[in-house]
Amino acid sequence: MSTSESENTSQTQTLPSEPSASMQEFYQLQQELLLITLALTAGIFIFVWVFYSLNIALNYLLGACTGVVYLKVLARNVERLGQENNRIGKSHLAIFIGLIIVATQWNQLHVMPVFLGFLTYKGTLLIYMFRSLMPSDPR
Repeated sequence: MSTSESENTSQTQTLPSEPSASMQEFYQLQQELLLITLALTAGIFIFVWVFYSLNIALNYLLGACTGVVYLKVLARNVERLGQENNRIGKSHLAIFIGLIIVATQWNQLHVMPVFLGFLTYKGTLLIYMFRSLMPSDPR
């Protein structure tokens, strides 16, 4: 086998194949959940800013942004499940623990808005669940 043939063989082995239909569906779900989370975060941020204060709204935003990072790390762990790992790692829990430690130790942060901001992704999951339970329009 010539050098060029062995290079071509090694290149074809390292190139990623087209994701399966189930992985395509997973990526679509991941993107949809991210967009819903960002929209929900923006709406709640404005609501909190108007009815409370900018400081409380920024505390909420810090928690919500950390929740988005948590959701992305969790999705990455789920994506690797079965390919590289047989179980989900604990790295996503470190994000939450770190957030709560920072919120309790830093005097300018309020724990409750940060915590509720972090839970915004849970609201996204509820919205997705209710949307999937609603019958689709047959038109």
